[in-house]
Amino acid sequence: MEFAYSPKVEEYRGRLTAFMDEHVYPSEPVYGEQVAKLADPWDRPPVIDQLKAEARSRGLWNLFLPHAEFGAGLGNLEYAPLAEITGRSPALAPEALNCAAPDTGNMELLAAFGTREQQERWLRPLLEGEIRSCFSMTEPEVASSDATNIAASITRDGDDYVVNGHKWWSSGAMSPRCRLAIVMGVTDPDAEPYRRQSMILVPLDTPGIEVRRSTSVFGYGDGPHGGHAEILFRDVRVPASSLLGEPGSGFAIAQARLGPGRIHHCMRLIGMAERALELTCRRAVERVAFGRPIAQHGMVQTWIADARIQIEQARLLVLKTAWLMDTVGNRGARVEISAIKVAVPEMACSVIDHAIQAHGGAGLSGDFPLAALYAQARLLRIADGPDEVHRISVARRELRPYLSG
Repeated sequence: MEFAYSPKVEEYRGRLTAFMDEHVYPSEPVYGEQVAKLADPWDRPPVIDQLKAEARSRGLWNLFLPHAEFGAGLGNLEYAPLAEITGRSPALAPEALNCAAPDTGNMELLAAFGTREQQERWLRPLLEGEIRSCFSMTEPEVASSDATNIAASITRDGDDYVVNGHKWWSSGAMSPRCRLAIVMGVTDPDAEPYRRQSMILVPLDTPGIEVRRSTSVFGYGDGPHGGHAEILFRDVRVPASSLLGEPGSGFAIAQARLGPGRIHHCMRLIGMAERALELTCRRAVERVAFGRPIAQHGMVQTWIADARIQIEQARLLVLKTAWLMDTVGNRGARVEISAIKVAVPEMACSVIDHAIQAHGGAGLSGDFPLAALYAQARLLRIADGPDEVHRISVARRELRPYLSG
């Protein structure tokens, strides 16, 4: 396994780091001020458009997409360190580079499974950053961590499909720029469990769609994701050509989407943890308690040491997983994908939590990014599959040779 960054990746890292230093970090307070003044809280503030134009002029655009026809053509191992850098400012950097979820996963699906017509209608404007999209899979009435529970229906009716269902946590749907929902539902209830579901492309302005409300994350609207929405689909009719991939392929398509997405999320979490550790160290040498800087207190030194060790362990595991995905494919890396999905959010939560503690009351405030970083890290212990499900997957693989023997 070779994890050294290639000259191409190092060049990208240099350009991206300069962009962060020169434009992104200085824009963070501007972003907060502009968000507070938005007429629509889910719209993006003008500073994001300025950052997007600057990123694009520097060739830092659609870096996540491995398909050279549509994106930068970087593999998972090549993109991983770039995702880490953007994670240091998760509210600004990913969207500035057109690398923000859920659009990234949706673009990957359209690039891999979409027809030419679907790509021209939806992928092209997403690649240009002209529109946003949402992903509607999770449902409030069922435990959606088990995809076989999905109850929404996608029923064939002549030349159309009719969609009925109740979704929530549909990431991106609150944005006024959201034009497309990728919906997962049951097309054949009599098929084997993992062949019942399909995915379909539904324009968000189709009659029968009701965006009911936003579901906040610890009180945060999660604007960088375009918000998370509860949506009702009542007799929503779309042409049969809107189906993504083959009937019954929804579960397989979802796994194709979630594999790279977990690399992206985990590397951004590592960037978030690095930012939190940096803030901890700065705070520790400046803040005096009981007659000396808290950096001289053994407990704080333990937090800092543990954070560095945990971050390095997590980064190596994610890079190994990215390397496996590039060399043997998502299926060959499925245990490692589950492992990083457990290990990295837990690591980030721990590092950020200690950073908050080191900052005292200030860590809970909006004066520092730590509370918002913690909310995002904690979300990812549930999103894309809860820790418990991924632990079960790892344990089953570990036990398999013993059970078969």
